[in-house]
Amino acid sequence: MKVIKLKTNINCGGCIASVTPFLNANPDIKKWEVDTISPQKVLTVQTEHLEANDVKSIVQKAGFKAEILQEM
Repeated sequence: MKVIKLKTNINCGGCIASVTPFLNANPDIKKWEVDTISPQKVLTVQTEHLEANDVKSIVQKAGFKAEILQEM
């Protein structure tokens, strides 16, 4: 399982509600969460097959900014 962390501008419940259908629609995303308390609004995604750029692309399609922090 790969863990991808992205810095985003997802900063409230409304933003999470907007991005949820995009992330949940991808069967390769096993689990995800956004730390809206962190200044970087870090989105953590667990996946087996996606690359960091794939996740970044999904977040951007949902209308949010995303910058890759790490991929493990």
